[in-house]
Amino acid sequence: MQLRRPESTQSDFQKDTILGHFWELISDEHGVDPTGRFNGNTDLQLERINVYFNEATGGRYVPRAVLVDLEAGTMDTVRSGPFGRLFAPDNFVFGREGAGNNWAKGHYTEGAELADTILDITRKEAEGCDCLQGFQIVHSLGGGTGSGLGCLLLGKIREEYPDRIISTFSIIPSPKVSDTVVEPYNTVMSIHHLVENTDETYIIDNEALHDICYRTLKLSSPSLADLNHLISAAMSGITACIRFPGQLNADLRKILVNMVPFPRLHFFMPGFAPLVSRSNKPYQAVTVPELVHQIFDAKNMMCACDPRRGKYLTAASIFRGRMSTKEVDEQMYNIQDKNSSYFIEWIPNNLKSAICDIPPRGLKICATFIGNTTAIQELFKRVGEQFSAMFRRKAFLHWYTGEGMEELEFTEAESNMNDLISEYQQYQESPAEYEDAIVDDPDDDEY
Repeated sequence: MQLRRPESTQSDFQKDTILGHFWELISDEHGVDPTGRFNGNTDLQLERINVYFNEATGGRYVPRAVLVDLEAGTMDTVRSGPFGRLFAPDNFVFGREGAGNNWAKGHYTEGAELADTILDITRKEAEGCDCLQGFQIVHSLGGGTGSGLGCLLLGKIREEYPDRIISTFSIIPSPKVSDTVVEPYNTVMSIHHLVENTDETYIIDNEALHDICYRTLKLSSPSLADLNHLISAAMSGITACIRFPGQLNADLRKILVNMVPFPRLHFFMPGFAPLVSRSNKPYQAVTVPELVHQIFDAKNMMCACDPRRGKYLTAASIFRGRMSTKEVDEQMYNIQDKNSSYFIEWIPNNLKSAICDIPPRGLKICATFIGNTTAIQELFKRVGEQFSAMFRRKAFLHWYTGEGMEELEFTEAESNMNDLISEYQQYQESPAEYEDAIVDDPDDDEY
């Protein structure tokens, strides 16, 4: 890891290296080298390359990406990396001072100054698309830039493109690995905006990634590159069907329609399989049953909450490689049948499958998992408790009010997140249990 300025948190630093890692992976899959030249070995790599790349003069391929930060350090990391020359220099946007882990700085002061520049570049990239389906945003919620400026941009993009899909990969603060005291404030304020302004949010947790590396992959001291590789693999799997041909497609809109039963409940838990240590690899055969077993295993989830403590509203699996759709359907049916108590009974057929024919490099078949489970309320409760403990005593509040925020915004954000937790709880309980809960609560005027 390179040295960086003290105001840059690990999460802010990580989100930029995730972008670098993701684009390395995507470029490799499409046969694009670090200079943007195509050196692939099949026409399938070029068939839908324009989903993520623009073709520039001389046959050079340039990522359709805008890289943003409020300080230059993390941008320099990407620029000096192996794929730094791949990105258009004009698509790097950075400030001077950084957000100093302050949501208000990213949203109201430092970030607001850069917002118009970022939107101009985004608009230019959007206008270059033949059929714009939506936007993907990678950001962290613990620091000031990814949370504050990220939410500002989400609101503005939603305003300008109300009918396009906004999908975010949001890195949330870990329960154990935390390097910023005010993370609960930044996270709750961000969730308040994510509930209203995004269509699908993939929640990623460093703690869960660390556990996967340590327990499953048997890495004694996982680096940021290892964590980023896991995230990139999931991101690549989620987008595979719009980049390559397949038997059962799942684009961003299909995932959205099948995964979100209620507009506010769009927070997903991603997973990936196969995950196996190098020493065990020669002893295991990767089959469809094995993949299905792994993607529903709590140890493979990239989010620090246990799906066994809740129920799946919906779930989707995106398989890559040559396989039988019949076998995939049978295995998915079997796992739902055996674990029916973990699936909401009032949404029939709430498992979606997609199959993309092209596997990633080094694997014959793999699977990416997306789960919409009520267990994710654990994560919101955890952050909410930390938020309440500080907000009750108005700790660190002057840093936020000094940037133009009002206390009312904190109260509204906390209230919105508590409503979200209640909604997940409501749908987790069976209709009979929920009706009993209503009858048993004589103090609640609403009923």
